Amino acid sequence: MNLWEVEGIQYFLALLPLVALLYASVGHGGASGYLAIMAIWSFPISVMKPTALVLNLFVAAISFIAYMRKGHFNWELFLAFALTSVPFAFLGGMIEVNTTIYKKILALLLVFAILKMLGLLGKDNTEIKEVAVWKGLTIGGVIGFFSGIIGIGGGIILSPIILLMRWGTMKQAAAVSSAFIWVNSASGLMGHLCRGVSIEPQAYLLVGFALTGGLLGGYLGSMKFNTLVLKRLLAFVLVIACVKLFLT
Repeated sequence: MNLWEVEGIQYFLALLPLVALLYASVGHGGASGYLAIMAIWSFPISVMKPTALVLNLFVAAISFIAYMRKGHFNWELFLAFALTSVPFAFLGGMIEVNTTIYKKILALLLVFAILKMLGLLGKDNTEIKEVAVWKGLTIGGVIGFFSGIIGIGGGIILSPIILLMRWGTMKQAAAVSSAFIWVNSASGLMGHLCRGVSIEPQAYLLVGFALTGGLLGGYLGSMKFNTLVLKRLLAFVLVIACVKLFLT
């Protein structure tokens, strides 16, 4: 695929750092957002998944470092989910799904992203509960498996669960999710590569655009900065992608 032959690619490149900024501000790598805008610009699915995972690795790392430096990372909470998510993300990455089915699954996933950006999935907690081992391992495995199939890190699903179940504060959920996203993205990408999927060289060019937004988003998110207007704009973009995926 020649990136420069994509119609309106300049608008895609302008939107990419904004997506990275907003996802990084809430501790996410942004794969669902990257997949959404790539779907709007009709990128082939064979290009979408590995590209989104590569971008995830860089942006999630930035977000994790920003939150960890502020003391929000909880190793115990992270391991409760990551121990099973990593191997299952690899298994998911080894599986190729029908294009139509993939689009419908991705569209449903974007509903989570839309609700998250609108602040409708989970609120900050003051009373924290401990995660039961079997619950953490089960949830981690399920999220990891579907993350590998779809080409995401799974933070967009894990973060609301942590908040809704009162297993961590909003900042802890963001920190844990960013680390969770990184390990699952790496594992899922390995699964894709093992079944013969290749990474387009131009994907690394997109890393520079995503890093620009990710650096700013990670910094702003770990501080106290209101990105409500931008999040609503991104939610609107995700709705467009969601509708297109359902109709194609």
